[in-house]
Amino acid sequence: METGSAADAGTTQEAGPRWTGLPPGLLRMRRLLLVVWLGTAAVAVGVLLGMFAGPAWATFALVPLAGIVWGWVGLGRNWLSWRYAERADDLLISRGVLWREETVVPYGRMQLVEVTSGPVERHFGLASVQLHTAAAATDATIPGLDPAEAERLRDRLTALGQARSAGL
Repeated sequence: METGSAADAGTTQEAGPRWTGLPPGLLRMRRLLLVVWLGTAAVAVGVLLGMFAGPAWATFALVPLAGIVWGWVGLGRNWLSWRYAERADDLLISRGVLWREETVVPYGRMQLVEVTSGPVERHFGLASVQLHTAAAATDATIPGLDPAEAERLRDRLTALGQARSAGL
C-alpha cells in the first residue's frame, strides 16, 4: 500500500475557505478615535506641564504623540488580521497579529446572532455581528461590517443555525 497526498494520486484537493476581510471604515474610525484621544492628551499634558512645571517639562507631550504613531501602525496591522469565512458547517473568525486566534463556530451551536451598532459606529456606517453559543468561551464578534452585510450575515447564520440545530 502506497502513502502520499491526494495531489500525488492525481485527484484535486478542496480549496481552503474563502476569507472576507473587514471594510476600511473600521480602520478609519479607530484611527480617528486614536488621534482624537491621544491628540487631546498631548495638548493637555503640554499645556499643563508648560504652565505648572516649566517649558522643559512640556516636552513630555511628545509621549502621546509617539503613541499616535505607534498606534496608527498597530491599528493597521490589527485591521488586516481580522477576517471571516463561511463554510458549509461552521463560521471561521481569524484575528490577531502577535497572538493569532482562530475561532470556529458550528452553525448548530449558535443560540443567538446579534447585530449591534453604537453611536460612533453608526456615524461611520458600521455594525458588529456578535454570535452567542452555549459555551461562553466561544462567543465571537465580527466588528466593523457594513450594516447591510451585518444583516445579511445575521439572517444567513440564523437560518443555518436553525437548520443545523434541528438535527441535534
